[in-house]
Amino acid sequence: MNGTGNLMDFLDEPFPDVGTYEDFHTIDWLREKSRDTDRHRKITSKSKESIWELIKSLLDAWSGWVVMLLIGLLSGTLAGVIDLAVDWMTDLKEGVCLSAFWYSHEQCCWTSNETTFDDRDKCPQWQKWAELMTGHAEGAGAYVLNYFLYVLWALLFSFLAVSLVRVFAPYACGSGIPEIKTILSGFIIRGYLGKWTLLIKTVTLVLAVSSGLSLGKEGPLVHVACCCGNLFCSLFSKYSKNEGKRREVLSAAAAAGVSVAFGAPIGGVLFSLEEVSYYFPLKTLWRSFFAALVAAFTLRSINPFGNSRLVLFYVEYHTPWYMAELVPFILLGVFGGLWGTLFIRANIAWCRRRKTTQLGKYPVLEVIAVTGITAVLAFPNPYTRRSTSELISELFNDCGALESSQLCDYVNNPNMSRPVDDIPDRPAGPGVYNALWQLALALIFKIVITIFTFGMKIPSGLFIPSMAVGAIAGRIVGIAVEQMAYHHHDWIIFKNWCRPGADCVTPGLYAMVGAAACLGGVTRMTVSLVVIMFELTGGLEYIVPLMAAAVTSKWVADAFGKEGIYESHIQLNGYPYLDIRDEFTHRTLATDVMRPRRNDPPLAVLTQDSTTVEDVETLIKDTDYNGFPVVVSRESERLIGFVQRRDLTLAIKNARQKQDGVVSSSVVYFTEDAPQLPASNPQPLKLRRILNLSPFTVTDHTPMETVVDIFRKLGLRQCLVTRSGRLLGIITKKDVLRHMAQMMNQDPESIMFN
Repeated sequence: MNGTGNLMDFLDEPFPDVGTYEDFHTIDWLREKSRDTDRHRKITSKSKESIWELIKSLLDAWSGWVVMLLIGLLSGTLAGVIDLAVDWMTDLKEGVCLSAFWYSHEQCCWTSNETTFDDRDKCPQWQKWAELMTGHAEGAGAYVLNYFLYVLWALLFSFLAVSLVRVFAPYACGSGIPEIKTILSGFIIRGYLGKWTLLIKTVTLVLAVSSGLSLGKEGPLVHVACCCGNLFCSLFSKYSKNEGKRREVLSAAAAAGVSVAFGAPIGGVLFSLEEVSYYFPLKTLWRSFFAALVAAFTLRSINPFGNSRLVLFYVEYHTPWYMAELVPFILLGVFGGLWGTLFIRANIAWCRRRKTTQLGKYPVLEVIAVTGITAVLAFPNPYTRRSTSELISELFNDCGALESSQLCDYVNNPNMSRPVDDIPDRPAGPGVYNALWQLALALIFKIVITIFTFGMKIPSGLFIPSMAVGAIAGRIVGIAVEQMAYHHHDWIIFKNWCRPGADCVTPGLYAMVGAAACLGGVTRMTVSLVVIMFELTGGLEYIVPLMAAAVTSKWVADAFGKEGIYESHIQLNGYPYLDIRDEFTHRTLATDVMRPRRNDPPLAVLTQDSTTVEDVETLIKDTDYNGFPVVVSRESERLIGFVQRRDLTLAIKNARQKQDGVVSSSVVYFTEDAPQLPASNPQPLKLRRILNLSPFTVTDHTPMETVVDIFRKLGLRQCLVTRSGRLLGIITKKDVLRHMAQMMNQDPESIMFN
């Protein structure tokens, strides 16, 4: 036996990259958790040795809160900058401020002394392009020139956005939420949360929203916040070296993203919990809360909306809602569910077509075409010309005595002498009927164009377009109910609560409920949606109508299919995502799913003390498995443990560089003691430290229902199938997903990644 004295266990000194993962692979949650427990145990025992070690252990304990603070500060700052830039660039399509070109229309007229209350949007400092170039503000020529320049600016912004994404950061497109859900479930997509993606997504988000396309900035802000989270993780080894811990930070970052997107910190925490997170321990809940708080505080300090509020669409309604109004609210919920179903089916069909036909090869052309069509159709209608956020804000508004909007053009009673706040229901004037026609056209336009916009190669969120569709439908319904109540106040349904001359119906509330219903229909959010909506609008007493609409829209949409838009996009991209909400009810067993199947070649295994380095290298070269079971011998097939492919490759490469006498014929052994070998044999290689001695196993008769549950709750990568300690086969996460797809009559080959 040769040289047992200087036999080295090859991982006494851990070397770089052991325990890391390849791109597009799934992490092993159990392994990450046990590594973190070991690290924590080491730090705790060392902290008793000296004051310095104690300080280090305290710094380690505080590092999580420091990361949250940094995420909150950076994501809040970026959101504020994005908001200000979007306001300015959206207005740039229509005109420019002469006193300071970096002012948006609103800011320009704030500083003006010549603004009157009735024409608060008009001030001499702000000039439309036609007026600036030709000196004429009115007339056909001016209209055509403004129209042409509006389309030109829109095309320029969208072309810049798609070009930057294409050249510098292909991962910066889309909303990012489907991928973030997948990453949080334990999948690795390198570069998806990188520095370049952060920079390009921030810049192109401003361009895409300003171009007037039917998309929002809310979803992409979650991606931006997660990029910030990933950036700060790399500063602390506790997070950079442990993929499980990193995902806890990313869950909290997602909460900060929603917090700044809507000015809704509590809604952000609930969104992260309900919609995106896979593993959400109590500690992460507190940290998400802190990150969302810091982010909201930072945004409030920047004050991008100039009204000292965090809230996008602050509303003040002066009348309560009545029980009879629940009927139209529930009908809006039904509309939201139907629109959600229609949108998901149509959008997925279009995205699939983009993937499988020539269309996908010309992303720049597609963006230019959709922007051109959007701008040409949007300009003539005042409700589609303005930014979607402004449109929603106007639809949510209650008609006070000081409103100059067309939607508030009611016929006033000349001898009305009431306090300004409580204006009674009045008959609609010509402006309201005109506005209704324009809103109906805007509704059709938004419904159709959003289907083609979501999923293009630019940053595109879905929250705001969905809310716009619902808000338009809601406002139309609200005005209809209001006019019915005015003209037929003697009907039995209006008699109890609507006296003549009273303010009974608030159309803005219907718009708010419609917005919640449509957003719920598309994303299938419930609790977080209602909280986001009342934080967004400040309408706390309208929780019940919002809840009724959100639940109805979810029920209606679920009747046509359980997946929301994000789950559908995860499926379309073939990511290995095991949804916690999916139920598995089929009566199959582990033996039906495990590999090898009946006619397959036998399972690739390593033996504990009779495999040579050459055998291992050949096995790695000839197969693409992520790891190999280790058995006592090929005859007995008794299971010892499991070793990861990547760890094996790195260990052998490292051993050849650093350990003398390791050659192709060296025996690799995984036992404590070296095997008895003839003296003439080269030095053996001990790899026990990279062996997982407690791999997860099930018996061949375990029901698949239990196996699916184990994969879901423990976040496993693979699970070995045994009978009486003998190895029979292996089940990977990919096998589970393919089996589930097969059972639902879907194509199992659509699951592409490991």
